[in-house]
Amino acid sequence: MKIINKTKGMIDKFSGMTRKMMRKKNNVPFDGMQKYMTVGEYNVGAPEGTPHGEEYKLIVYKDTDNVLHQALRSVNASDLAPAYVRKFDKRLNRYTAFVNKRSINIGVITDTHYKDADSVDFYGHNGLRHVKEFNYLEDKDILDLKAHLGDWMDGSDPGLVGEAELISLSRTFRSKKTNFAVIKGNHDENDKFDEHHDLRASFPENEFEDIMWPSMYAQDGIHYITRKHGVAYFDKDDVRIITVNTSDLPYELDEQGKKKYDTKLSLAIREDQMQEIIEILENSNGKTIIFMSHANPITRKGTNALKFNGRSLHELMVAFNQHEKGYLNSRDVPPEFTLANSFDFTKIKNAKIVAYFCGHRHTEDQYRINGIQYIFFNCSALMGPNHALTTQYNKRWNRQMDHANEAAGYIVNVDIKRHLLQVFGYGAASKRRFYRI
Repeated sequence: MKIINKTKGMIDKFSGMTRKMMRKKNNVPFDGMQKYMTVGEYNVGAPEGTPHGEEYKLIVYKDTDNVLHQALRSVNASDLAPAYVRKFDKRLNRYTAFVNKRSINIGVITDTHYKDADSVDFYGHNGLRHVKEFNYLEDKDILDLKAHLGDWMDGSDPGLVGEAELISLSRTFRSKKTNFAVIKGNHDENDKFDEHHDLRASFPENEFEDIMWPSMYAQDGIHYITRKHGVAYFDKDDVRIITVNTSDLPYELDEQGKKKYDTKLSLAIREDQMQEIIEILENSNGKTIIFMSHANPITRKGTNALKFNGRSLHELMVAFNQHEKGYLNSRDVPPEFTLANSFDFTKIKNAKIVAYFCGHRHTEDQYRINGIQYIFFNCSALMGPNHALTTQYNKRWNRQMDHANEAAGYIVNVDIKRHLLQVFGYGAASKRRFYRI
């Protein structure tokens, strides 16, 4: 039997070698533009493997550090701005991949749930490490903006420990190289600790806001109406990103010093924040707009996903896309959450809200309602398969410490010229999702 198996193996090997020798060789290089190493201008097209096989002018130049770069400019371009650029990597001894300069790349991480615990299969110190590792994306020089969608920490440690965790996270995430967005999650008020111990509020008023938001608002590339509510916006060319705070609650204490509204359990948007969103939208002519927040404002059935005013935000976005004029009005809600905002989008031209990014649900999902694409990003926090809180999505990943699926993060590419939004994930995330916008 051994002789027969060995004979079969030799025959298979010989057959494979024969087929390989008979196969026609393809002399077309994988990247035909790698050979252009001399400064100058060249005409390139499909034979050189240009994007979509189109005709381009290839410009090779050196920067102040004597590093070679390549830039592609369409032969039909009306300006001198390149559509794609890349640089030579000495370590790899080749040019890196082209970056589309007429699209925008957004780094996204969410729900890191940093906690003072040495857990090997659930929330713990790994949350801070995931933020540090996410920052490696900046070294690739491909991000225009990076965003954390909230639940930075788990909120289950004593107040002083939670404060120290936020300070560490803020120092780790802030950047002088890349614009960054800081979004508040429902765990970031430390109310989980108060729930478990039935104690007075462990965080003073505006603890998260005073630690996390000043560095965000101090950036030249981040714009705002006020610095009070977590609303900010970032522009690149014709793309506008707007951040929303879905943990917008009044800080009210009872006689025992306990909170009237538990931030972990109550998701909301209030009138002042809504007014800032309206003001930004009323000055958004010519913009393709993406919203980002921790929680989704509505469900896939179109019902309110927040405790207060989530549906109202969605209706406001629909009104913007339809160039309408009107006002927001809420009924059967406590006085703190009533809305009386007026808006006028009748003068808006060439602008549309196309997508809404959110975390919170610890899963990947999507649905499209009234032309707005809602996209969910999985939590970076480690969720081992044997915990009651682990979602079915993360159980399928069988996530483990020190494995590739321990963390999760994303790069979102928005190409408004091609009406395409692509989501590239690493770790416990889909490698590629794409949506028409």
